[in-house]
Amino acid sequence: MFTGIIETTGKIVELIHDSGNLHIVVESPISMELKIDQSIAHNGVCLTVTEIIGNTHRVTAIDETLQKTNMGTLSEADEVNLERCTKVGDRLDGHIVQGHVDQTGECVSVETQEGSQVYTFRYHPSRENIVVEKGSICVNGISLTAFNTKDNLFSVAIIPYTYEHTNIRLIKPGHKVNLEFDIIGKYVAALLTKSHPSI
Repeated sequence: MFTGIIETTGKIVELIHDSGNLHIVVESPISMELKIDQSIAHNGVCLTVTEIIGNTHRVTAIDETLQKTNMGTLSEADEVNLERCTKVGDRLDGHIVQGHVDQTGECVSVETQEGSQVYTFRYHPSRENIVVEKGSICVNGISLTAFNTKDNLFSVAIIPYTYEHTNIRLIKPGHKVNLEFDIIGKYVAALLTKSHPSI
């Protein structure tokens, strides 16, 4: 489990395609502290560390992950958000994040408003995911609060610290991002659908 509070970013130094899988080598300030078999979120995608060499670590994204996230669009030198899994007893500074991306979204606009950056994203409604006003949403692994929610659109406001310390600053209109919708909302929606199939 994660909280959506990004620890640091890493740089992609090598991408190795292997029979539908993608081995990703990342250079980061925390790579040397990791352990083999440890789970770490990359842009919100929970991946398992398979190798550590110096200040780099390696993870593998299988075809299913590549199809449902933006991991397949990565290039060498790209920056990814990194978060290690939560320790029991730690403060939950963000919200409950599983590291299981539900679908990708597209950035439709970026605006500067009173010292913060406001990003608006569109997502395809076919998977019946929902965002509620002032509810939690995970964008590229970042725990954020959604507002101006309507149809399949929502906005988030990015404070200067988050803007400077994550890869959100690199996101422009047209870019694809990973979205994980609030797990509590997903359970409620599933229960309502099960109880009232016509909903």
